[in-house]
Amino acid sequence: MNTGLRPYRSGDLSRLREICVRTGAAGSDATGRWSSDDLLPDLFLEPYVTASPDWAWVVDEGEGPVGYLVAVPSTRRFVRWWREKWTPWFADRYPEPNEPFSAEEELVHRGRHPEVLEIPELDEYPAHLHIDLLPGFQGRGYGRALIENMLIPALQGAGVPGVHLTMDPANRPARAFYEAVGFVELPSSTPDGPALGRWIPPRR
Repeated sequence: MNTGLRPYRSGDLSRLREICVRTGAAGSDATGRWSSDDLLPDLFLEPYVTASPDWAWVVDEGEGPVGYLVAVPSTRRFVRWWREKWTPWFADRYPEPNEPFSAEEELVHRGRHPEVLEIPELDEYPAHLHIDLLPGFQGRGYGRALIENMLIPALQGAGVPGVHLTMDPANRPARAFYEAVGFVELPSSTPDGPALGRWIPPRR
């Protein structure tokens, strides 16, 4: 049942950026954590809805978004787009840090070098996703519905064989959720950088 779910609209962007920040500390509020609250949505939200707006869905009970899922069907193609279109913009806003990196500088380095998204298992799991729900709307079936009712049918329609994600190891509730909806740990996963994937059965 898709009640409360709908495709992304460009007018949602400001609200989704806010949700990205409010869930950006292992599922908790990251407001004020970094030198700019723009950093997380500039990495984990806006490039996705800019490059692939048709691969974004929101949870909206009638008063605006309270959660979302963004995805790209081809990580390799997305990385090429990022290098050409997003990195120049991102680099203007965030100077290249020098090693050794702080935690914030690690994020900035990621934004300037999108090849970090190319995990070894891309042939089997070419798509990847990010999903965020405000705390008051978690545990109500929306996360599962976003994956099962929106993302998986879209991946099947595009003939994509698998989807993956990487996550903050501190976010244990998210790890439990992903495992409950069929994601398994991938060989490239590490304790500091868990990588999970789900095979997508062909459409019958």
